[in-house]
Amino acid sequence: MDYLWRISALFLMLIFSFSCQKKGQECVLDNEILAIEIDFELERLEDKFFQARTEDEFLLLLETYPEFAKNYLQVGQYPSKDELVEELMFVNQDSLMVELYEEVKKNFSDFSDLEEKLKTAFKHIKYYYPEFKVPKVYTFVTGFGSDIYLDRDILVIGLDYYLPFEHRFQPPDLPQYITKRYQKDYLVPMVVMAISSQFNKTDMSQNTLLAEMIYYGKAYHFTKSILPCTPDEFIIGYTQEEVAACFANEEMIWSHFVENDLLFTTNPFEIRKYIGEAPFTDAISPDAPGRLGRWLGWNIVDDYRFNNKFSLQEVMMESDTEKIFRQSGYKPRR
Repeated sequence: MDYLWRISALFLMLIFSFSCQKKGQECVLDNEILAIEIDFELERLEDKFFQARTEDEFLLLLETYPEFAKNYLQVGQYPSKDELVEELMFVNQDSLMVELYEEVKKNFSDFSDLEEKLKTAFKHIKYYYPEFKVPKVYTFVTGFGSDIYLDRDILVIGLDYYLPFEHRFQPPDLPQYITKRYQKDYLVPMVVMAISSQFNKTDMSQNTLLAEMIYYGKAYHFTKSILPCTPDEFIIGYTQEEVAACFANEEMIWSHFVENDLLFTTNPFEIRKYIGEAPFTDAISPDAPGRLGRWLGWNIVDDYRFNNKFSLQEVMMESDTEKIFRQSGYKPRR
């Protein structure tokens, strides 16, 4: 069936989380959350590593930042620290890497705004999950080796991934529709999305499209709850126009899923059509953005929480995807 993909001129707003209030057009964060004390540290390691020159200076860096050396640089995988130092010195002297570092330094000379946004995000997570251990944050130039590295102890942000979209240095082997999302405004939402997996207890054993939809829906719902003043487009990676068009066509999108009995399909090729990275969801319309199953899952999870007045923790802990769907009472917004 050939669907008409309509762009709505009006934006339909999702329900804001309880930690955000609206005053006119201004989103105001909860002062109780902002007052939470956290142990927050951020190190700009790209400067220290590219300013190092001798073996002794590199060895000192490995000793000064043992968690970074162990967890991210995987020093334990080398026969000796000297071999890792040799590799780091080679990278340090590579002309393209030096140029990449200079561009990162130029574009991220002031990191204070992003640092404050990260700190605020961690406070929100701590509010919902007092047991959450705030990771120590490191920025780095990875040579497009990794955009975000996260474990229980550290967070490493590869700033080279977040250079402006029009910059000559771009992540290799990534299509343009993905690299467009590697911008400063997407960085903190990406970090929060990565953290959400610690709390997302979705049961994926059924291998259904619905399970995938709910998993990503919970990830987006978590991210919006932690970043309530962040526009949806920076969470899901759509443009404002695409977000508006999705809401304008929500009834048609839902009809497509129902009429084609898609929710409980286990066919990996069908699942990929609606969940996997793609410039558009061709099965619905060549004008529809990709990953529409994830977007629809986000709406279902929103309804599950707010129609039942569950807490964020209760939503993230619920593993039964069919239960979430049934109890959501989801209906397309008109």
